[in-house]
Amino acid sequence: IQQVFKQLFYMINAVALNNLLLRKDVCSWSTGMQLRFNISQLEEWLRGKNLQQSGAPQTLEPLIQAAQLLQLKKKTSEDAEAICSLCTSLTTQQIVKILNLYTPVNEFEERVTVAFIRDIQTHLQERNDPPQLLLDFKHMFPVLFPFSPSSITMDTIHIPASLNLEFLNKV
Repeated sequence: IQQVFKQLFYMINAVALNNLLLRKDVCSWSTGMQLRFNISQLEEWLRGKNLQQSGAPQTLEPLIQAAQLLQLKKKTSEDAEAICSLCTSLTTQQIVKILNLYTPVNEFEERVTVAFIRDIQTHLQERNDPPQLLLDFKHMFPVLFPFSPSSITMDTIHIPASLNLEFLNKV
C-alpha cells in the first residue's frame, strides 16, 4: 500500500509541476498559495492514514518548492540567495522557467526582472543539474517485496513422484 501511494503521489507531483512549467497563466502568487494549501491537505491525509513513512511526502518536494518559489519575494540579491538555498529539489532550468513565466495577478505584484533571473543563474551555475525541464510522469519506482522466511525446513519437504523430478537429490 505504501509503495502504491508513493507512486501515486509522484505522478501527482510530476503532472502538477509539468503543468506549472508549461502554463504561464498558472505561475502566480495566488497559484502558489493554492498549491501549498492543497499539498498540505494531501500531507495531512497521509498522516491521518499513517502513510507518512511511505516516501510519498518526499515525492511532493519539487512541487512544494515550486509553490514556495511562486510566493517568495523576487527583487534583491538576498531574495536570490534564499531562493537558491530553498529550491534544492528543482533544477536550475526549472527555477528559471518558473521565474520567466511568473505573471502578476494584481497591481501589488511586479514581474520578475531579467537582472534578477541572471542573478539566480549566477548563484546556481555551480550546480550539476541534469538538463531536464519536465519530470517524467511515467517514471515507475521499483516494487519491493519484503522477505519473510518460511518456518518449514528443506529436509521435511516431500517431493511427489508425479512431478518427475527424480534427478533431484536431497543433500
